[in-house]
Amino acid sequence: MLRVGLTGSIAVGKSFVARVFRELGCHIIDADALARTVVEPGGEGIRAISDTFGHEVLNEDGTLNRLKLSGLVFGDADRLAQLNSLMHPRIAVLQDQLLDQLEADDPNGIAIVEAALLIESGTYRRFPKTVVVFCRPEVQLERLIARNSMSRVDAELRISSQMSQDEKKRYGDYLIDTTLGFDEARRQTIEVFLHLRSIQLTGDSS
Repeated sequence: MLRVGLTGSIAVGKSFVARVFRELGCHIIDADALARTVVEPGGEGIRAISDTFGHEVLNEDGTLNRLKLSGLVFGDADRLAQLNSLMHPRIAVLQDQLLDQLEADDPNGIAIVEAALLIESGTYRRFPKTVVVFCRPEVQLERLIARNSMSRVDAELRISSQMSQDEKKRYGDYLIDTTLGFDEARRQTIEVFLHLRSIQLTGDSS
């Protein structure tokens, strides 16, 4: 099975690209969904987080208060790194379990792990190929404002807190530009899929 990483900054269309890959027959693993599994009440992950950041990051029912946790780590590189050190290894274990299961069921398939922090976490090194989704900065900003009903200032702050799109693009074996909308993004995604399929069939990843 060919294992591929898929990433992109906020509001650039990464989830749309993942849906197209799924329609084309790829197996999609959502790292955000795995992150939610890691912090389920009573689990080892959420205990580690509450021990590190304090029990105030938990709601009364034992679930994670994401707003409080985000407030603690946003803009604090050290605390964010601390949180990532608790989360990413546990997410990687779940990823490997799912990937191994998929490979056993479909050894000739393509599995794509969709992860916002694929590059920042170093997870991209685990995959032979990485796809980076991007768009023009002004388009990203307008999409984020519209999608999250954010002010321009808040949206700009959110974007500036992340790795830049230009930096992420440096890590991509394939780049998909969603600037011009869904139809063009779909065309590029199909093109990437066909190349990935040829790699899977021939074993040539050059």
